[in-house]
Amino acid sequence: MSSSLHQIADQPMKERVSAEEWEVRVNLAACYRLAAHFRMTDLIYTHISARVPGEPHHFLINAFGLLWDEISASNLVKVTAEGEIIDDPTGYGINQAGYVIHSAVHRGRPEINCVMHTHTAAGVGVSAQEHGLLPISQHAMRLTGNVGYHDYEGVALDLDEQQRLIEDLGSRMTMILRNHGLLACGTTVRQAFDYMYYLERACQAQISALAGGAKLRIPTPEIAEKVARQFERPGYQEKKGEWRALLRMLDRTEPAYKQ
Repeated sequence: MSSSLHQIADQPMKERVSAEEWEVRVNLAACYRLAAHFRMTDLIYTHISARVPGEPHHFLINAFGLLWDEISASNLVKVTAEGEIIDDPTGYGINQAGYVIHSAVHRGRPEINCVMHTHTAAGVGVSAQEHGLLPISQHAMRLTGNVGYHDYEGVALDLDEQQRLIEDLGSRMTMILRNHGLLACGTTVRQAFDYMYYLERACQAQISALAGGAKLRIPTPEIAEKVARQFERPGYQEKKGEWRALLRMLDRTEPAYKQ
């Protein structure tokens, strides 16, 4: 490596990226830490990605080998939509399945800036149920009309699956990957986390309700659609304060996410 490249690599990450990219890195690292806090991890597997501001064909994703509570703004890997690693501070590389899923969404949905994928017990459980997500909780009903389904094709290593994945997602913001797990998207990291958190809670509620064995009470489609409209009403998202509260929690308990 030339001396100039050594000098670049030795620079702190915050000094060699734009202020806009650093802000996204901090938010993405926070999202990883929050997912770990809410027990949405699967060891070093599954992934959350965010598009790099001003570089629409580049996105950030976790190094393949770090637990989610180890992710920080500086150790995220920058990769191109074609899979070329641009910056990998840890040298661990990335998960190939993560690349296949996330690059598909980032290329197929240019308005999406964050993609989150999990393998939680509740999410996998619902993904294996023929009826899919039922409108039996407010958390589920808020997602009415906004959940796609993608059939399982094996571990997501084949590039030809990408087109089918994007077609099944359509214009929706969440998707249940059959026999696999959950996926949520957002125009921001905050929005993607919001969708995933409530999709996960909806799956938890469904597994618990079905485990009870009693007959389920299912609201009418009209009520489910009303709830979805209520949560999508103009101005609601902008007024939500959860993300700021969650960042305050991380600042108290895990401030290393911002490093």
